[in-house]
Amino acid sequence: MSRRKQEEEVKQGAPEWMNTYGDMVTLLLTFFVLLFSMSTVDIAKFRAFINSMEGSIGILPGGSTIGDGSEIGNGINQLPDLEKLLSETTEKMNLKNLEELRKMHSNFEKYIQDNNLTEKVEAKLGDHYVTLTFKDGVLFDTGKANLKPEAIEVLDKIGVQLSKYPNNRIRFEGHTDNVPIRTAQFPSNWELSAARAIAVAKYYINELSFNPKQFSTEGFGEYSPIADNSTAEGRAKNRRVEIKILSESASYEVLNQ
Repeated sequence: MSRRKQEEEVKQGAPEWMNTYGDMVTLLLTFFVLLFSMSTVDIAKFRAFINSMEGSIGILPGGSTIGDGSEIGNGINQLPDLEKLLSETTEKMNLKNLEELRKMHSNFEKYIQDNNLTEKVEAKLGDHYVTLTFKDGVLFDTGKANLKPEAIEVLDKIGVQLSKYPNNRIRFEGHTDNVPIRTAQFPSNWELSAARAIAVAKYYINELSFNPKQFSTEGFGEYSPIADNSTAEGRAKNRRVEIKILSESASYEVLNQ
């Protein structure tokens, strides 16, 4: 009987210190995740966060607060010209994008001229990308989406310059005029324009080993004209394939998912 009393009762489950240790590790993990998430600041989200922090913050049920929230509000207000800082940061990013695009556009224009492609390809500067437009008849025959044999040389030459931008998102767009098409292969201009964009993108992936993660394709049919469809000249301008190269910073989020 006395021997049984001397035996210690074994408690079930993990030791008590283990729970405290687990809580501490969890808090440390949360803290480092928070630091990592703040290492890259999304300006729009950060501004929304700051706005939500202005004034008092409810931490009790029903939005009740401890104190009047002035401590937090004052802390935010003490940041030196926060809105001005955010505005300046956004402006600097926009200027950096524009500078990159201007340089890219200049390089493509010079390359097109040096390789005698001015009658076949045109480079234009946009707000967010540089557009390369293949003129009507350069890549495809009327009503078809198979690359012409003479189109290969043009695509190869442009591919040399495109390969210098491996970190940029590249979008292929197909466009047609408003003359209806209704075949078994292409029930409408939408299918035809999409097939042409895909054909060009596939050529660069399959034949020139571009990274498919860089690419996307779109078919606009006749719904995004750049000229008047009432004239033959205007319809010819509307029948086109465009390659749009985004700035590197604008491409970062997509290419690093």
